[in-house]
Amino acid sequence: MSAAELEAWLERAESKEVGDSSGGGESTGHASGRRIVTLLRAKKAELSDDDYRHMRKVVGYVHRHEAQRPDKDVEHTAWRYSLMNWGHDPLKRAR
Repeated sequence: MSAAELEAWLERAESKEVGDSSGGGESTGHASGRRIVTLLRAKKAELSDDDYRHMRKVVGYVHRHEAQRPDKDVEHTAWRYSLMNWGHDPLKRAR
């Protein structure tokens, strides 16, 4: 997803309704999505080691959850919405 697509997605109610929010507030994935928007808009020279660690965490999350894809239509599922919070729309490449 582009920074603009992800930013628009994060404003939607569906985005805020999925994910682990063990602290009772914003979910881990939603917070990650906000950080991803910042990273996508940053110049490579501005990225820190912590930014690169976060990008590796995102890639790992997406790979693990792609492997758990449900056998049904996923368009309106928490599985897809959670991945979208992390900047990956699993249906985007299929379109």
